[in-house]
Amino acid sequence: METTRTDRFKTAILLIAATGLIAGLAFYFSGRPNAANLIWIAGVVPALAALVVEILRSLRSGEVGLDIVAALSMSAALVFGETLAAAVVAVMYSGGTFLEAFAEGRARREMHDLLSRVPRSATRHRNGGLEEVPLDDIAPGDRLLIRQGDVVPVDGMVASETAFVDTSALTGESLPVRLAQGAEAMSGSTNAGEAFDLTATREAKDSTYAGIVRLVEEAQASKAPMSRLADRWSLGFLAVTVSIAFAAWWFTGDPIRAVAVLVVATPCPLILAVPVALVAGLSRAAHFGVLIKGAGPLETMARIRTLILDKTGTLTDGRPQVVSIDSHDGMAEGDILRLAAALDQASKHPVAQAIVVAAKAQGFTLPVPSDVAEIPGEGVVGHVEGRKVIVGGDGFVASRVGRQPGDHSTIAAGSVLVAVAVDGHMAGHLVMSDPLREGAGVMLDGLRREGIGRILLATGDRAAVAERVTEGLGLDGLRAGLTPDQKVLLVLSERKHGPVMMVGDGVNDAPALAAADVGVAMGARGAAASAEAADVVLLVDRIDRLGPGIEIARGARRIAVESVVAGIGLSVLGMIAAAFGYLTPVQGALLQEAIDVAVILNALRALRIAPREPTIPKPKAVSSGQDAIAQGATP
Repeated sequence: METTRTDRFKTAILLIAATGLIAGLAFYFSGRPNAANLIWIAGVVPALAALVVEILRSLRSGEVGLDIVAALSMSAALVFGETLAAAVVAVMYSGGTFLEAFAEGRARREMHDLLSRVPRSATRHRNGGLEEVPLDDIAPGDRLLIRQGDVVPVDGMVASETAFVDTSALTGESLPVRLAQGAEAMSGSTNAGEAFDLTATREAKDSTYAGIVRLVEEAQASKAPMSRLADRWSLGFLAVTVSIAFAAWWFTGDPIRAVAVLVVATPCPLILAVPVALVAGLSRAAHFGVLIKGAGPLETMARIRTLILDKTGTLTDGRPQVVSIDSHDGMAEGDILRLAAALDQASKHPVAQAIVVAAKAQGFTLPVPSDVAEIPGEGVVGHVEGRKVIVGGDGFVASRVGRQPGDHSTIAAGSVLVAVAVDGHMAGHLVMSDPLREGAGVMLDGLRREGIGRILLATGDRAAVAERVTEGLGLDGLRAGLTPDQKVLLVLSERKHGPVMMVGDGVNDAPALAAADVGVAMGARGAAASAEAADVVLLVDRIDRLGPGIEIARGARRIAVESVVAGIGLSVLGMIAAAFGYLTPVQGALLQEAIDVAVILNALRALRIAPREPTIPKPKAVSSGQDAIAQGATP
């Protein structure tokens, strides 16, 4: 509401100044210069008064802005009878502030689109019928109907056989994704297929979309350090401007030259280009699924030199996957996987569920098991298609079939061995582990091309596991067995190499994320604590989004600096020309406004930054032996 009133006030000031300028010109060309001067003054006074109030407000808060130059130029023009120049400056300055607000509004449009998509109600199943209920009335466990085109109102699990959703507003993914029954659906995604049922798992206020909205609001309210630096520079630029104006008056005795110098310096592009470019960068990054909580973190991202990565859930997927199948007694690997997965349908153990997912990913149709008995922490026993199947730890299964556990010392560190027995015989083993995320190596190579000099791994896991997982990645350091406090110390110690970025997803990563210059949280499946402590949240469960995020941040900062340097350079040249008498006050005002429009338009180029999209390798199939990785549990 406050923003709307401010925009209306700026619009009114612009209309008054523009009307005064046009009406004054009409009277001037009709041969009534005195009336024209009065009308020009009447158009200037409201703009000058509003500017003086803004200056006083800034001074009370300890800020010295370049608005002072605009006030001096209008005041000097009125004092020395250059009423037309004063009117032009008033129109151009009020027009510049209006254009700045318009530009920032365009830059934030994607974020506002996100806010506007918040649903107000949902359709809930109740007593055999459907009812429309406010969003706040939805409780975990409620079954909701998501019609075609509806926005998913709360986080939940797909209760129908399948769902087809568009997550582009959240993740930047251009293609809709298919979700199977039981899959998690994020609030804010759009139903791009047939209607489906959703079982709510969170209240609206705690859902993904509500959290994103809060982060967006925080981002919009922030002010970048670069902008504050611009404010500090303003005092020096003001001194230079006044010095050139005074020198022009002193050496020539012509006060009009001083007025022209002041007019050319109004307003400086420094206060226009920086916020527009950085806010545009925020919007662009959000489009690619990288939500940056403010312009400050965005600017810092552009200067990152050291990257520290957590392992589980960050560099790796964080969920067990079948990496190989060892067959005994000649049974086909596919049969081993299918029978094990069919029986594991009756278990909620994470390893059992990963086996089920792996089998479905291979296209197997899983029969319903019978006579199922689960021994907690050991395994599952039951019948599948009339055959007795046992799935569990090697010792548990071996004891059930009357043989000794095998020697599996060659299994890689951190791997999980699942034994499978069929009809009293050891059929084989499923080797499971938490492999690297797809494209992790390509992502790290891309980050090094973006200027990241040091890449480290920080994990609480064992060193042997960390070394196996990261083999071949070319990391500059590996720190294993770390506590949360030790991760913080690592972040602080690495600052000697430059600004540090920390990436994590768990509660244990939150202190390190808060301590880093830029903390990045895996927001799709990460802990709420890490998302709150972080400066950047990856909305999609893909760490390779870091590359586009950093590229956008550096592009936005580069565009801001380019705009500032070009704008100030042109302004200084214009001031020198005015000091030597080559520009009148009116010409100087028109020139400066052209410079301001140019730098704002240049800053808006940040909206068109096109980062290199990471290329993700296609998943491989499950294979026998230890030589291949199966993408059974795709994220």
